[in-house]
Amino acid sequence: MKILHKSFGSMDNNCFLIVDEDSNKSALVDCSEYSDRMTALIGDTELEYILLTHGHFDHIGGVEEVKKKYGAKVVISAQDQPMLSSSKASLAAFAGAQHNSTEADIIVADGDVITLGKLGIKVLSTPGHTAGSVCYMVGDALFTGDTLFYCSCGRTDFPTGSPEDMLRSLHRIAALPGNMTVYTGHNQLSTLDFERSNNPYMNM
Repeated sequence: MKILHKSFGSMDNNCFLIVDEDSNKSALVDCSEYSDRMTALIGDTELEYILLTHGHFDHIGGVEEVKKKYGAKVVISAQDQPMLSSSKASLAAFAGAQHNSTEADIIVADGDVITLGKLGIKVLSTPGHTAGSVCYMVGDALFTGDTLFYCSCGRTDFPTGSPEDMLRSLHRIAALPGNMTVYTGHNQLSTLDFERSNNPYMNM
């Protein structure tokens, strides 16, 4: 497995490409924009999935065009699916951002596994930032979107957010086995051991 990474836009959105090196099949975790930088990240891999951690506009801005170009399947939770077609639900309308409507191809729930070549990408339901926020786990990698950040966590004051759900989700992540690399939705990456020891929200 290979993981590639680029940050996009003024909000420093992290997008990640998971590549099964045996088959050259790939999955993009969040898709902030459609641009030359995004297509460079995808490169010559065979993009099978766009895995969305949640439905806010800064994580889905490039989904429709990337989907059209590569024929990739869009993956999201049922709770956040409405954000794909609503500028209000995605918060684009409130941020003055463009909303490019798209549709989901695969609706996932807690415990589902997405097969990418020889890799199994497991879905972990982690509501709090949004009701349908999810993390994706594969090997020793954990993609947390806007749930878990370096020494912090995502906001809970947006529609469908919940501070109580966020704390439950962070406690669930803290209880995961091992010291996975944490691939966050914004800013710098981290590790699970570091967050267990230093993130105040994981110890509330």
